[in-house]
Amino acid sequence: MISILIYLILGFAMIQWIVVLVNLVFKARLPQLKTIETPLISVLIPARNEQHNIGNILQDLINQDYQNIEIIVCNDHSEDETQKVIESFMNLDKRVQVFDSQPLPEGWLGKNWACHQLSQKAKGTYFLFVDADVRMNPDLVSTTLQYHKNQKVGLLTIFPTQKMDSLGEYLTVPLMHYILLTLLPLILVRKSHYSSLSAANGQFMFFDAAKYKQIDPHFLVRNNKVEDIVIAGIFKKHHIPVACITGIEAIKCRMYQNLNEGIQGFSKNMVTFFGNSYLLALLFWSFTTLPLFFIPFTGTILENILFFLLYFTTKIMVSIVAKQNIFKNILLFIPQHVIMLIIIIQSLLYSKNRKQIWKGRFIS
Repeated sequence: MISILIYLILGFAMIQWIVVLVNLVFKARLPQLKTIETPLISVLIPARNEQHNIGNILQDLINQDYQNIEIIVCNDHSEDETQKVIESFMNLDKRVQVFDSQPLPEGWLGKNWACHQLSQKAKGTYFLFVDADVRMNPDLVSTTLQYHKNQKVGLLTIFPTQKMDSLGEYLTVPLMHYILLTLLPLILVRKSHYSSLSAANGQFMFFDAAKYKQIDPHFLVRNNKVEDIVIAGIFKKHHIPVACITGIEAIKCRMYQNLNEGIQGFSKNMVTFFGNSYLLALLFWSFTTLPLFFIPFTGTILENILFFLLYFTTKIMVSIVAKQNIFKNILLFIPQHVIMLIIIIQSLLYSKNRKQIWKGRFIS
């Protein structure tokens, strides 16, 4: 029985290793050449209590080498100085616009409602939804447009390179890439027609506006707290190609400031990577965590060497693809797995009482 369990553990570790190797070998990159066409691009930013971030992203957008953009911000009932910061940039660049969100209708989540309103204001040939805490290099919009045209996709989504300054961030943020890059070959998001092979990041979603209007995705996912992944699946169900890439240094983001924010944030969406199945999430945690203690006491020397070789080379490859610190991900591998279990349990508790607060609002 123990031998069978060890073989299952080694088999799963091998699958993870192969998947992340595929993501390393076939890692997508934005093109160096920039498009000579200049269609209007609507950059759409939902902002709620973002006074410390909104100025940075607006400055990055103003500095883009691609100039034919409109920048529209939806001030989603901010309770801080977000509006004043936006207005200061409106005085600097007439392309910057802002409007106040309408009251949140019943059956909607705040960000989805803000994005839906933004789409109705936008006039561009392309819609770029971007979060207020993202930072961009000056060539990101132009190279994104060129990639979009080269690959002929209806949606391009990018997982930004994550900036981490605190121990709590290193314990939580790398988990997102560890799960994603060891379970899903990202090339299949674009190459496969199966909607189950979908991934997306709401921090950066670049749409063909005509395709967006055809689907009206934010209306369809109005009460879904993991709207990005669901939207990618909806597009694939409508046979609209989707591309998902990660490890792009031209776009960065600091998602959370500390351990508590990381746990609260990922408890909203981590189980989505497992098809919203808590059983699969717990099985993934069990097969990637318990063997760290089980194999040394039950496996042969060869089985130990093989397992830990697969495990640590997988960690190294994930770190390379995601542009993360290899040494810190290796050093913190055990506490990261402990935090993963805490996030899954926290998510399960939220699903039972259906009450979770995010940015001052209850989300179900």
